[in-house]
Amino acid sequence: MTVNKTVTQPKFDYVGSFLRPEILKEARAQFERGEISQAELTAVEDQEIIKLIDKIEALGYTTVTDGEFRRSYWHLDFFFGFNGIERQLLDQGYQFRHVETRKDSIKFVDRISGDHHPFVEHFKFVRDHAPGHLTVRQTIPAPAQLLVELTRPGVKESVEAVYSSRAAVIDDIVSTYKQVIDDLYSEGLKVLQLDDCSWGIHLSEETARKIHGEGNGSTIPLDELKAELLEINNRVIHQAPDDLIINTHVCRGNYQSDWASEGPYTRVADELFGREDVDAYYLEYDTERAGGFEPLEKVSGDKHVVLGLITSKFPALEEKEAVKKRIDEAAKYIPAERLSISPQCGFASTEEGNLLTEDEQWAKLKWVKEIAEEYFAGR
Repeated sequence: MTVNKTVTQPKFDYVGSFLRPEILKEARAQFERGEISQAELTAVEDQEIIKLIDKIEALGYTTVTDGEFRRSYWHLDFFFGFNGIERQLLDQGYQFRHVETRKDSIKFVDRISGDHHPFVEHFKFVRDHAPGHLTVRQTIPAPAQLLVELTRPGVKESVEAVYSSRAAVIDDIVSTYKQVIDDLYSEGLKVLQLDDCSWGIHLSEETARKIHGEGNGSTIPLDELKAELLEINNRVIHQAPDDLIINTHVCRGNYQSDWASEGPYTRVADELFGREDVDAYYLEYDTERAGGFEPLEKVSGDKHVVLGLITSKFPALEEKEAVKKRIDEAAKYIPAERLSISPQCGFASTEEGNLLTEDEQWAKLKWVKEIAEEYFAGR
């Protein structure tokens, strides 16, 4: 049965997170030092999210998020909201190409569930403060991203202390996600974005080995692992309401303008593009590390592709005509009417943010819009 999904994919877009304003950074630091209450911190978050919505609307974008202003991490804060999970510090952070991240991760203390997740209230705040003609998009990490987190030393042991089998924890991840997504939908959510580095990790043998090999977790062969990532994402997608638009953003790492993995999409294209049942892909394509557009031939059905041709990592503006030529290249493999453009990732996947200023951030988004309006005019 064909379901009418009423939200049209915009020709220019962004991924979700924004640089934290200085007033918000200071308020969070004060909260950590015990100088202000949670209510006082929340009040600052509220006012800065309202300002963000106004800026996005004024720029001419049709979709708004909360900029992830209430989070420290793009993914861990969502997991912290599950019942049965607590925060812990590990011996080591994620190793990016040049830097190591902070050492935060999750700890399982009981079977997980998703009722009363704080992100539902976060969504309601944006819903209630965004103008009616704008679409409120909620970003959350993909279920596959949680599977990857489970392989980290210190996390793996906590899971095994609660669950007797991998199948049991996967079943609970699926039911937990279903609860949160159903709650978001009941509050009016129309567009959900699943942010997913799990595919990006497996584009590079070196990065996959760091995550899964040499005693760091799973020894599952790559093909079996890709099948598992695909299965858990699709199980969650298939249990969502039929008219909920579910898109995914695939990243190779974004931390203080550094990156974790590289390689073309070829190694995961059959599963990701051919068989993951999302409505659209937001894809990293801002550097040669992403390879060419040939894997887009694998995109099945009438799915949309948002080309991340503008970098969110650095302030320099890309050469406009060069970007248009790259869209032309992509259009050899997927029709231009199913293409859009955006930055390759958010501007602040963690609260540290990338190495550019807020003014430079907004200049990037103006540039994305200008290029898109010129290129797609009349198409």
